[in-house]
Amino acid sequence: MDIILGALFFGIAGYVGVLLAGTVKAQPFEDGPVPAEPPILWIVAGCAVIGGFVATHTTDAPQVALLAVVLCALSAIWCTDVRYGIVPDAFTLGPLALILGIALVQKQAWPFLYAAVPFVPFAVTAMISKGRGMGWGDVKLAALGGAVLGAQTALLAFSVGCLVAVIYAYLRGGGRSQPIAFAPYLAGSIGLAIPLVLPFGALR
Repeated sequence: MDIILGALFFGIAGYVGVLLAGTVKAQPFEDGPVPAEPPILWIVAGCAVIGGFVATHTTDAPQVALLAVVLCALSAIWCTDVRYGIVPDAFTLGPLALILGIALVQKQAWPFLYAAVPFVPFAVTAMISKGRGMGWGDVKLAALGGAVLGAQTALLAFSVGCLVAVIYAYLRGGGRSQPIAFAPYLAGSIGLAIPLVLPFGALR
């Protein structure tokens, strides 16, 4: 029963993220990825699967609620990036501020370091590419992933996500002339890694 409730709760959180993404209205960048509709069913189903796993590994209500907020944000990020090529600050900095705020209350410094470790290389890449190869929304998403997963797991998850993105771009063809939405790969890698780090970084 806990598994079913966890799956339902996180599935709803994922769908709420999809709905929140629907409130974002923007014009796709001319040199950005080709706009597309996100795989909403797969996103919600993925959140539900993660929720079922979480329910079997923790009964800490604040932790579960915070994870649901993160999954909601990741779902919204996935949708807005494939539609418009953007990652709104509300979906990255909002959950990140919540996690770091909890860390301050609990007098924990590690989540700040966890967020900084992936932030730095992603920020350097964004500066070098001038936002074309990687946007600052991706950088902030990387910081969120670090705070959620811990530095080591986040870097490993992002490495896998980047590899999958490169393979997809290669198989799709078009080379560098056809950019892809990168945030879904980062968001997906964070979501898939969450079950590996329970209890996760910010609440240790």
